[in-house]
Amino acid sequence: MSDSQNENGMAGFEENLEAANAAEDAVENEVADKLSELTGDIQRLQAEYANYRKRVERDRSLARETAIADVLNAFLPVLDDFARANEHGELTGAFKSVSDSVDGIMKKYGLETFGSVGEDFDPEIHEAVTHQTSDDNGDVVTVVTSVYQAGFRFSGRVLRPARVAVEDIVRPV
Repeated sequence: MSDSQNENGMAGFEENLEAANAAEDAVENEVADKLSELTGDIQRLQAEYANYRKRVERDRSLARETAIADVLNAFLPVLDDFARANEHGELTGAFKSVSDSVDGIMKKYGLETFGSVGEDFDPEIHEAVTHQTSDDNGDVVTVVTSVYQAGFRFSGRVLRPARVAVEDIVRPV
């Protein structure tokens, strides 16, 4: 073989090698693009699944809380009966034990009682049945003077407002 044939063969080989390298680079770029696209799809699916799990857990928690609130609400008349019996001294012996057990269960599930004499009146949690006003012009504050029916709250939500008597008083400075 002559040098010119050898050079032509080498030039053809180099052209083929460059073409093969270019084709390989194109395939690598295509594979990298596809890999990037699939990775993005997987990341989006993972994020969607994580959001779905959070939403399901939140809905499950809300459903549980609502069910507990419904049961606690159904027991409020029973608690009122126990409170009235206790006020009249009729809650003794086995009935006292049952009352204490029911109170313990209600507290275990998060039922809170509120409404006591002397606390400031809050229309968000109290229902004023009577209201005595004051003619004083000082720093007048409305306070609870009598509780007719206790209020109940569960998980930060008022199940029943306290039914109270209120009076405007002048608070000393």
